[in-house]
Formats: sequence, C-alpha cells, structure tokens
Amino acid sequence: MGTDITLTADDGHGLGAYRADPGGAPKGGIVVIQEIFGVNVHIREVCDGFAADGYLAVAPALYDRSSVKDCNLGYTPDDIAIGRDLRDEFSWDDTVLDIKAAVDLLHDGGLKVGTVGYCWGGTISYLAGVRLPIDAAVVYYGGQIMPYVEERENCPLLMHFGERDQGIPLSDVEAIGKAHPEAEIHIYDADHGFNCDHRGAHDAAAASQARQRTMALFARQLGHTSRP
Repeated sequence: MGTDITLTADDGHGLGAYRADPGGAPKGGIVVIQEIFGVNVHIREVCDGFAADGYLAVAPALYDRSSVKDCNLGYTPDDIAIGRDLRDEFSWDDTVLDIKAAVDLLHDGGLKVGTVGYCWGGTISYLAGVRLPIDAAVVYYGGQIMPYVEERENCPLLMHFGERDQGIPLSDVEAIGKAHPEAEIHIYDADHGFNCDHRGAHDAAAASQARQRTMALFARQLGHTSRP
C-alpha cells in the first residue's frame, strides 16, 4: 500500500519517509512518529492501518540524520541497545524539524494534520502539539515529556499510558495532567509498548481501546474539511 519518499526539512536536511495513501480522497493527514526502532515493519503497518481508515499517513525516518540510513530494527535486546544509542545522538529540535517537513507536505496537500507517536515518538508527538501548527497530537507512552511539560499546546492532546510501565512513573502522568488540564489522558492496565503487536508487552485490549480513542479524536479534528 505504501511508498518510500523523500522529505526536506527547513535546515536543508533530506530524509526518507514511508507514505501510505488511502483508496479515495484523504479524510486528513497523520504523521506517524517512530519508536527507537526506526521506520520498521511495525511502523509501516501502523501507517497502512491509518490509510485503510481513509487517512494519508507519513512516517519520517528520523534516524536519517545519523550514519544509519533506512533504519529498520526489531525488538531483541541487541536491537533495543542499538536504538537507544541512535536515539541519544539526536536533539529534540532536530526531530521537530523533521516532523515539520512531514506536516508541511500534508498541509501542502490541503489537509488538516494530526500526529501520533510511540515511546520516543510519543514525546516528539507532544512536542509537535506544543510547537507546530497541527490539529491534534496523540501520545503513546511518551516518557520524556516532563522537561517540556510547561509548554502550552496548540491543539487537542490525547495521551495513552500503561499503569505497569516501569519507565514512566504515574506521578509524571499526574503532573502532565495538572500542567495540561484540557488534555485527554488515559491509563491502561498494560505495560510499556502495549500498542505494538511485535512485542511481548502487546496488550490487544488496551491497544484496541487506545486506537478507538485515537481515531475518534482524528475524526473530530481532521475530518473531511481542507485547511484554508
């Protein structure tokens, strides 16, 4: 269903991306933001799923700023170690630039745009929601929001967290809710990475409920109406 494309960020950096188009006119645009594992098989499947629901989905290859192009990692301990090393090479500002390149592509097509990110990408989706001109931002277990928690959102925020996630204290989730009282925040009886059906932590019930809520937000905020 999808194709590989190239984006250009405002600083001139060229990066790859995976683009999945719906069968008809898009209802809106969704920027899908990777975990630490690159634009891998799972992220491509996520894009394809949004396209099947009528949205044009684009997943920027954020690791293209590193020496590792077209990064496609799995979920073994070795893959996790590689992903963490790659993640640590990046500044948040660079990642926002690369997300903006995808947002601009969708805006140029006349679409309203939402972002959705997972783990590392969850924090980046939050940053998109407070720094970029988008219409909705969805966060799946973004664990590094706290340093930026006082930044004000530009759009509705929807956040999904796992109660058994050892990497994100529930006290942080509570603090995020206090800083963003208008945000919709849900806590599931699940672990970190519960959305990914390639991981042992996958929880089908939590993933299904979170996706229903995510799609409801996108239906409200993106819809069929083009941007002016």
